[in-house]
Amino acid sequence: MPQLEKAIFAGGCFWCMVKPFTDFDGIYGVVSGYMGGSIENPTYEQVKEGNSGHLEVVEITYDPAVYPYEELLALYWPQIDPTDAGGQFQDRGHSYTTAIFYTNELQRLAAEYSKSELAASGRFAKPIVTDIRPAEVFYIAEEYHQDFYKNEKEAYEADRAQSGRDEFIQANWEDRN
Repeated sequence: MPQLEKAIFAGGCFWCMVKPFTDFDGIYGVVSGYMGGSIENPTYEQVKEGNSGHLEVVEITYDPAVYPYEELLALYWPQIDPTDAGGQFQDRGHSYTTAIFYTNELQRLAAEYSKSELAASGRFAKPIVTDIRPAEVFYIAEEYHQDFYKNEKEAYEADRAQSGRDEFIQANWEDRN
């Protein structure tokens, strides 16, 4: 029986953060939810309004013996603009900011190291502002948010196309590894 762990990443709209982590050996699930706020059982409306203090996150269940945490981090960074403290792409406000929520000391150390390596790489002229914080209570998002990219394909593709995320990824991450 594998020893499964959880990784939690905030990268703006959670709709766009699920698909990149699916379909890898060693990853057993990706769930959209909320973390880091001050109220219990927040709703999407409360989080989106910015009054709850929560971020939209994805919780990834994985087997670190098959898909190490460091590889999850390497997959996470190219999904975001780590220099934007005001949100991600078209989604603005606190609930759409970036963060890595660690569940143990090894994850914290790996996240800090990967952030420092990214900062030292010179890839971005601006500072890396993605927070690294201890994991808190994870609240699963409403059912209609789960696997949105599959279940609401047209709406997902339209939102993603409008967001500017893909253009940023192409300009800042592709062919620059």
